[in-house]
Amino acid sequence: MTPEQNLDRLSLSLPAPVAPVANYVPYVVSSNQVYISGQISIGPDGLITGKLGDDIDLETGVKAAQSCALNLISQLKAACGGDLSKLVRVVKLNGFVNSTADFTDQPKVINGASDLMVEIFGEAGKHARAAVSAPSLPLGAAVEIDGIFEIAQ
Repeated sequence: MTPEQNLDRLSLSLPAPVAPVANYVPYVVSSNQVYISGQISIGPDGLITGKLGDDIDLETGVKAAQSCALNLISQLKAACGGDLSKLVRVVKLNGFVNSTADFTDQPKVINGASDLMVEIFGEAGKHARAAVSAPSLPLGAAVEIDGIFEIAQ
């Protein structure tokens, strides 16, 4: 199945690519690599905010990570001229979780994005990754994820 068919199967749609809010670009294409700037947890109902281990639960954190993944894929689609079939591989995701000092389930939160990449891209969606805690994230976002992708030229 194509990535678009998988999105349909999962009843998901890609949001419009989010414009940068400062002096940076949303992505850089260098040779066959796409480096996508950090995407915060903006879902269909707006910004998902909060701190894991304090005012939001694990399930909400997973949904926040999924929203980051959809925003990454939206930027990837823009970088590929609208053609997600150009994806060769999701190379690496770096996940940042807004959490308390004693919260230790960052990997479970970022699994929301990792699992979605595999659901949408199959084997090409399997990637290296980091899942770390942050004492705060921009705009109070619950999660931020950046990524590196390999594409066909």
